[in-house]
Amino acid sequence: MKIRTVQFDPIVGDVSGNAARIAEAVARADRDGIDLIVFGELAIAGYPPRDLLFREGFAHACHEAIATVAQAALRVTALVGFPALLTSATRGCANAVAVLHGGRVQAIYHKRLLPEYDVFAEERYFVPGRSPCVLDCAGTKVGVLICEDLWRAEDALAHCQYGVDAVGESIALGATVLVVPSASPFALGKDAAHRKILDAAARRGVTVVSVNQAGAHDDLVFDGHARIVRSDGLFLLDEQWSTARAEHTIDLSNATRVPPRDRCWESEVFSAISTGIEGYFRKTGHTRAVLGLSGGIDSALVAALAAHALGGAQVDALLLPSRYSSAHSLEDARASAKALGLDSALRLPIHDAHESLRAALAPALSAIPSIVDENLQSRVRGVLLMAHSNATGSLVLTTGNKSELATGYATLYGDMCGALAPLGDLLKTRVYALARWMNANWQECGFSAPPIPARSIEKPPSAELRPEQTDQDTLPAYVDLDAIIEGVIEREQSPEHIAAATSLDLALVTRWCTAIDRAQYKRDQAAVILKLTHRAFGRGRPFPIVRR
Repeated sequence: MKIRTVQFDPIVGDVSGNAARIAEAVARADRDGIDLIVFGELAIAGYPPRDLLFREGFAHACHEAIATVAQAALRVTALVGFPALLTSATRGCANAVAVLHGGRVQAIYHKRLLPEYDVFAEERYFVPGRSPCVLDCAGTKVGVLICEDLWRAEDALAHCQYGVDAVGESIALGATVLVVPSASPFALGKDAAHRKILDAAARRGVTVVSVNQAGAHDDLVFDGHARIVRSDGLFLLDEQWSTARAEHTIDLSNATRVPPRDRCWESEVFSAISTGIEGYFRKTGHTRAVLGLSGGIDSALVAALAAHALGGAQVDALLLPSRYSSAHSLEDARASAKALGLDSALRLPIHDAHESLRAALAPALSAIPSIVDENLQSRVRGVLLMAHSNATGSLVLTTGNKSELATGYATLYGDMCGALAPLGDLLKTRVYALARWMNANWQECGFSAPPIPARSIEKPPSAELRPEQTDQDTLPAYVDLDAIIEGVIEREQSPEHIAAATSLDLALVTRWCTAIDRAQYKRDQAAVILKLTHRAFGRGRPFPIVRR
């Protein structure tokens, strides 16, 4: 049997556009003599469609699109994900895969296991399926599953107890090949879990074909993996992220083993952030980015990632020095812009605007507290960045990291201004590690030289909002702080548990756990944060603002 996998990158809601691209790929597979072509989960609608599913006519348009795509599947069998209309259910859809062959819809499989954790809310939209689907294709019994039917939350931090074994039911019906369209968002550590799950399923006596959605939608990034694993655990296909070819064809009768692709976490995160930035800009119709380039590690890293995703000529940098900015910070910012080939690096000092705001506040405040003065500087910078965005149509990239957003070490309407937060789910210690890795592997990353100035990595981190300021005047050492954040955010552990696990002082841990909870009101107003871990700030961690 000849199988073709498609690393398909849909646009959510673009039913006609997605369907046209799918139909073209199906027709080409038909001409090429392919037996089975597979796209990702909900490929017609794009995943996740969220409340678009409630919009009048949307699901009906998806239903009509499937019928149109089916006309291209004459000899080939195509598996295409879509929201299937249900006329006799309280919720109007099932998360489904249409089996297309002979110019029509031959069967429809409804996803059995609907995840309700992290960013998922599938029971809000879909009715779970009740029956397995095993079809005949080129003399082979093929079982169809969808995403969670295979993963079963074993790739996540969630603790789910599912009463259905969709894999076992398909095997019991004679399936020797399982095909699994997915839309599983990227998270650190998930890829290794996927490999183990695929291996375990295959060793039940079947060949498993897993095809994940590619690209990025809002806060979610998808690795686009295409994998085929034999019952002896050998990989016949192992592709991931964007490649020169989005389609891969394997003949199961004579396929040879390929070595599994093992990637370090830095490589994974580099691909995820680059994919997230590129997808957000392309799908919103924007071509240019702007950011504040300070000479520090965070802005240098965001500038490099933006230049990689969009091209340096599409990235503007604003250098926004205050009276407290050091000479070396401006030098490092210019070095970043030059190394990355940024379109511009415009210097706009904030001193005069800062002084004007201080003067305007003077009648209301007998003395301006230090923290107010520091926030004024950050907010002046935010105003200038947003004004540049308004004038040029560029989108502002914020440069804050997860450690800052966790603790509230960020200024609302200041450095938090922007459309997208590429580092918002990356702890400060990982920011440094990723920067070092990119410099050490600059050729592999596609740069012409190491992209991050060495001094931006080596110097003590500082917001430079007062004389001789460093982050550690306010925050614990980042290695300690990040251990606390991982404990309370990733694992929702108590201060006592974290203190025991890290050997940190309980009073210190308690203080920063409290700070993390209190900063929720800021995070609820943050830019869109690209999800890189299992517990990113945003949709997957709905936390109360007002609480005790």
